Amino acid sequence: MRKLASVLGAAALGVALSAAASAQEQIRIVMVTHGQAASGFWSVAKKGADDADADLADTVVEYRSPETFDMVTMAQLIEAAVASKPDGLAVSIPDADALGAAIKGAVAAGIPVVSLNSGSDVARDLGVMVHVGQTEFEAGEGGGEKMKALGVTKAACLNQEVGNVALDLRCEGFEKGLGVKPDIIATSIDPTEVKNAVTAYLTKNPDAQAIFILGSDPAMPAVEAVEGMGLIGKVKLATFDLSEGILEAVRDGKMEFAIDQQQYLQGYLPVVLLRLYKKFGLMPGADVLTGPGFVTKDNAADVIAWSAAGYR
Repeated sequence: MRKLASVLGAAALGVALSAAASAQEQIRIVMVTHGQAASGFWSVAKKGADDADADLADTVVEYRSPETFDMVTMAQLIEAAVASKPDGLAVSIPDADALGAAIKGAVAAGIPVVSLNSGSDVARDLGVMVHVGQTEFEAGEGGGEKMKALGVTKAACLNQEVGNVALDLRCEGFEKGLGVKPDIIATSIDPTEVKNAVTAYLTKNPDAQAIFILGSDPAMPAVEAVEGMGLIGKVKLATFDLSEGILEAVRDGKMEFAIDQQQYLQGYLPVVLLRLYKKFGLMPGADVLTGPGFVTKDNAADVIAWSAAGYR
């Protein structure tokens, strides 16, 4: 009996040591984005991070974001993440002035940092290893060129996050592609506010020919506002990013096109890259471009099923 007890005790100790070793081998990644809790766009990016967490048995992902577009709170979330000493940090950078010190603090602490979504133009200056996303100015420029080809000479950018540098770059690119300085419709992601802002702008500017929407969240309220005024087709609409409703609007001719940056990849890939860096010292030598891609009436139907499943 003493021998059996000894064997069982040794086995139990072995299991405990194995479990402890397994726990020590866990790679912990913290992802901090500016994505708002009510954002359909960011729910897809978070799904990417959650799926990476589920797919990678040795990796744990913690996703954090402020409830509203709040750079002070986001900087505090990054600082708290750094203080917890993760194996890797993934961050979006909508405002380098507000977030730069916190990100540099992570780098100084020896934490590898990958940026996602916004910040491609400033990431390297902050010590970020690689960026996963699209180049915002060039994506906006492509949208402006498409609108110019449709004969648009007076347009507005609908900005749902005033102060987000990435959105400013989108509109600046749009201006270059269009060749005409657009007006700015400043709003939030609140549907009622978006409808009222679009209605007020078109009432005041009856010669406006297009609205270039800088993100998916205000897109459908903008469509509803234009449709309610009987201006679908007369006022051309286009947006950044996708949703099921946006894809249906493009398919049905209510919107001209949508610019896809594949935000699921922006949530998934940084986790994979940081894990590979922790385990093997691997990291791409250049930024990973997830966009832009243009969804038009010709291909919208093909993408709808993937959007409904939460991947686009």
